[in-house]
Amino acid sequence: MTNIILCGGSGTRLWPLSRQLMPKQFLKLFDNKSLFQLTVERNQVLCENQFVVSNVEQYFLALDQMKELEVQNSQYLLEPIGRNTAPAIALACMAVDEEEIVLVTPSDHLIKDECAYREVLGQAKDLAMQNYLVTFGITPTFAETGFGYIESEGTYIESEGTNVKAFHEKPDIITAQRYVDAGNYYWNSGMFCFRAEVFLSELKKYSPQIYTQTLNAYNQANKEEMIRIKHQDMLTIPEDSIDYAVMEKSTIVKVIASNIGWSDVGSFDALAQELPNDKNNNLILCDKHVELLGIEDSIVIDTRDALLIAKKGDTQRVKEIVQRLKVESSELTQVHSLVHRPWGSYEVLYSHENYKIKRIVVKPGERLSLQKHLHRNEHWVVVKGEATVQVGDNISIVKENESTYIKQNEIHRLTNNTREEIVLIEAQVGSYTGEDDIIRLEDDYRREDV
Repeated sequence: MTNIILCGGSGTRLWPLSRQLMPKQFLKLFDNKSLFQLTVERNQVLCENQFVVSNVEQYFLALDQMKELEVQNSQYLLEPIGRNTAPAIALACMAVDEEEIVLVTPSDHLIKDECAYREVLGQAKDLAMQNYLVTFGITPTFAETGFGYIESEGTYIESEGTNVKAFHEKPDIITAQRYVDAGNYYWNSGMFCFRAEVFLSELKKYSPQIYTQTLNAYNQANKEEMIRIKHQDMLTIPEDSIDYAVMEKSTIVKVIASNIGWSDVGSFDALAQELPNDKNNNLILCDKHVELLGIEDSIVIDTRDALLIAKKGDTQRVKEIVQRLKVESSELTQVHSLVHRPWGSYEVLYSHENYKIKRIVVKPGERLSLQKHLHRNEHWVVVKGEATVQVGDNISIVKENESTYIKQNEIHRLTNNTREEIVLIEAQVGSYTGEDDIIRLEDDYRREDV
């Protein structure tokens, strides 16, 4: 069995902890492990292979965290843009043996009862071998308006599951309570189990355009080190979820009731139930000491560049803040002040309208892309290590306490040819210092964006 791990999504409801370039699944919130790592650990005991579907930026985060776990037998498929879950799962299924049973899981969910999880997974595998499409329904414990619901039909038999009557979108509170009272509705976990060929056959039957365009994109993909889908081919694929494209239409869908201690950790209210609160029932995630006066039952999230204080029960509205910041073209929704790159990391120390100061760390044996900037000049000062710097046609060695200057539009690159990391301070000066002011001419990591 292969675990297809879906890494899409930016976790906007956990802003400012979660950002576009460091989404919630990679945040190490649980005993210094991320939800992605917990997903891998949980399923590698049950699955022989891991197949990660992600975008380019998340690929390097996933790769680093896989290395920390010393996981073998993992494959990667990189999407240049997201087209929702149906194409993502289809691409992965096209990459494995058609007889393979796949377990499709999001990378950002928490499951606490792993014993019960193994039991329902065994049931799902048995049903998948009988050519059913299996989904996992979480028995609701309260009327939740933030989840979709699965309506089952007939009597539930543990070894056989039950047929799915309908899938329902996120309801209002009255409808959600009616679902819970009815007893045959489940929270939609977004997890699935089936044979690869069975899913692709049902996709071809019910969403033929998605199937055809996905197959074309897969056939045209670069498959050298990982499967890398071409941007133009991805654009031709209609965007749709697995629920809409297949599960709502297929007649071979089974749901398994899953009491597995599941949480999508989709809001700070949900996170607060999984992390210890202080004596005043407040959840405080912060690197500094915080004192609150006259404030109770609150959630305080403090990062270097943003502070969020919210009342418990209202944290689903964080996405409203994120949407407003996006309208304002704020970088606060995209990156933290500390940003991880495949070659190392950079940290924004100070940012102003026409200049920015960064601390850059380059790992041994790595190098930045060959690039230029249209709107800024750069000053590099090496504070640790020895950098090989190319500026135009000139290549020089810049040692500790030495500097170099790169003019606007000048082609440049920094390489670490040593066995120790390089640390440098970069001062950017220009009319625009945004992270998208990079034109890459060569890139070891074949990134299509910043």
